[in-house]
Amino acid sequence: MSQEIVNRITSLVQAFDSRVQAAPADAWGNASPCEGWTARDVVVHVGDNLLRLGCGLAGQQPRSIGADAEIVAAWNDARDTFLGTIPTADLSTALPGPMGPMPAVDMIGRFISTDVLVHTWDLARAVGGDETLDAATVAAAYSGLKPMDAMIRRPGFFGARVDVADADPQTEFLSVLGRTV
Repeated sequence: MSQEIVNRITSLVQAFDSRVQAAPADAWGNASPCEGWTARDVVVHVGDNLLRLGCGLAGQQPRSIGADAEIVAAWNDARDTFLGTIPTADLSTALPGPMGPMPAVDMIGRFISTDVLVHTWDLARAVGGDETLDAATVAAAYSGLKPMDAMIRRPGFFGARVDVADADPQTEFLSVLGRTV
C-alpha cells in the first residue's frame, strides 16, 4: 500500500511539475479557477503542502514559499524536497492534517493526491496549459471522494458542486470539486 501511494503521488507531482515548467513567464498573475487565486497562488499552495510534508517526514522544521520568491525556483525546491524525502520516509509518521494528526500514508493517499490532481487542472487552466488529467487517476480519486462529499463541502475545502449532464469522467470529477469546465 505504501509503495502504491509513493508511486501515485510521485506521478501526480511530476504531472503538476510539467505544467509549472511549461507555464509562460507572464502567466503567473492569471486568475485560476480557485476563487481569488492566481496561477502563482496555486503553485504556492501545492508547494507549501509538499514542503510541509517533506520537512515533516525528514524531521525538519516546516518551510514555506516566500511571498516574493521566484515561483519556478521555489516550486523546484518544494518538489525536490518532497520527492527526495518520500521514497525512504516512514509513512506511518503522524503529521498535522486537516482533521488533526494522521499517518502520512493516509494524508498523502486521501488528501494530498487529490489536491495535487485537481490543482494540476487549475494551473493548466490558468496558464493555458494541457488540462488533460490521467483518466485512471481521476477515476480513483473520484471514487475516493464520493463517500466524503459532506466533508469536502465544509469551508476551506472545495466549492459547491457544479451540476453537469452527460459529462466525461474528468469533467464530472472537476464539477464535484466546484470547477466549471
